Amino acid sequence: MNSVKLVISNDHVGLGAPRRAVLGSVSCQRWQYRLQQNAQSLVPRQSLRKEVAADIRAMFNAPDKTTAEQYLKVIIEKYARSAPRLSAWMKENLAEGFTVFDFPLEHRRSIRTTNSLERINREIRRRTRSVGVFPNEASCLRLISARLMEISKDWQIGKR
Repeated sequence: MNSVKLVISNDHVGLGAPRRAVLGSVSCQRWQYRLQQNAQSLVPRQSLRKEVAADIRAMFNAPDKTTAEQYLKVIIEKYARSAPRLSAWMKENLAEGFTVFDFPLEHRRSIRTTNSLERINREIRRRTRSVGVFPNEASCLRLISARLMEISKDWQIGKR
């Protein structure tokens, strides 16, 4: 594993400064799923929920960042009267889910959510449980590191 190119996280207030201190200018992507959930909490009427969800999903599924930004402007304006708090929140937050557009198309699906990270964590748990008891901490670290190196290589050669 060579260098960190992206951090995917929720909007946790305490993460910003440490991330910048340790990782410098590494890009940060907000979880699109969590952005979608946060938006739903601001929808004033139940009848608007599906429509808002569809609009946000369409924006995140845009072919490129420029199109997504244009669509964001459209949906901010669309909900300015019927859901002003939602519209203001969208203007302030949804663009934080656009970092994914800076990466190759074939990687976007894997990095727009934390599903791939959760899958990696499950794989590590599965492998460490099958061993049972490790003779020492270093042997556990070797097993986990070997799997992470395999995953990193898969990303580098385009298997992911």
